[in-house]
Amino acid sequence: MSVELPFAPVDSIIRAQAGDLRVSADATEELAQRIQSHGAEVAISAAEQAATDNRKTLMAEDFGVKQVVSRREVTLPIAPIDRIARLEIDSQYRVSMDARIALADILEEYATNVAEGAAILARHADRRTVQAEDIQTYFSLFE
Repeated sequence: MSVELPFAPVDSIIRAQAGDLRVSADATEELAQRIQSHGAEVAISAAEQAATDNRKTLMAEDFGVKQVVSRREVTLPIAPIDRIARLEIDSQYRVSMDARIALADILEEYATNVAEGAAILARHADRRTVQAEDIQTYFSLFE
C-alpha cells in the first residue's frame, strides 16, 4: 500500500511534540503509514454507519464528530485524507467535505498522541532523535 500522505505535515506534527529532539525521516514515514492505516479503519466504520442509515455519502457524524473544526485548523492536507478514506471502502461512497475535515482532525489528534509518546520513548532511550523504532515501540506498548 503506497502512502498517500505527504511527509512534511506529518513531520511537523512530530516536531511539535519532539521539542528539542531531531526527527528521522524513517520516523516520519512510519507515522505516515500508521496514520493512513488508522484512517482507513476509521473510514470503514464510518461507511458501515452510513450504510445503516441508507446513505452513500459519509458525513462527519459517521466519524463520531458533532462539530467540525475549520479547515484552517488542521495540519493534514484534505485531498490525501479523502484518498485515505476511500482506500478500504466501496467506491460507491462519497465523502463530504465536512467528513474529510473531521477525519483529518481525528487523524491529527491520533498522530499527535503517537508523536508525543515516541518523543518520550526517545528521551527515555537517551537519544536526541525520534526514530521509527520509537513509533513502533509506542504501538507495541499502547495498541
